[in-house]
Amino acid sequence: MTSAVLSLSALLAASALAAPAAGAAPRNDRPAAAPAGWERVDGSELARFAGSEGRTQAPAASGRSASARADDSGTYALKSARNGKFTATEKNYAAPNTGALRARSAAVTGAWEGFAFEWHEATQTYALKSLANNRYVAVEGNYTGNAQNVLRARSTGAGTWERFTLYYNEDVDRWALQSALNGRFVAMENSYTGSLQYALRARSLEVTGSWEQFELFEIAG
Repeated sequence: MTSAVLSLSALLAASALAAPAAGAAPRNDRPAAAPAGWERVDGSELARFAGSEGRTQAPAASGRSASARADDSGTYALKSARNGKFTATEKNYAAPNTGALRARSAAVTGAWEGFAFEWHEATQTYALKSLANNRYVAVEGNYTGNAQNVLRARSTGAGTWERFTLYYNEDVDRWALQSALNGRFVAMENSYTGSLQYALRARSLEVTGSWEQFELFEIAG
């Protein structure tokens, strides 16, 4: 496995907002299902699968700590298998994309790339809270066009919009997230341009390849 313990440094400079470019809209003809080879991960298993023992350290500045600490199940960084970039919260984007999640960072250099994975026993799902703005990540099911089902760290509480099922595939050492809102897997929009390039969206019926696959790195403060 490639997961690692990371140390965080100061926050990144904010990204400027530009008009989103056109992209493929999600299909809504049938619900998604977990593909063969992918195991659903609960709260007790996450730390075991994503533990730091024997792992290679991801690129990050050393000797610094995050501006916020995660609680419950643990704090992690998500690295896209598609473009090799870490997911960041664009907290300085203007509305309506404030807090959009994008796989655009070369390293975990601040709280921008940190997320608390909070396990909810009753629903057997996780809520992701961004360390950048202390908001829960929601799937924007009411958005339209290329922003439909984009992930945004914008909620103060966690409901169905903010809950995800987490899957792990040991054969490829990759992780996948499935939205509780629409049953779709989270994909990284590598082909987008503009401010939503590399945005994360819950739009895939299946885990078809690197678009929906992520590496998960544990963060130590």
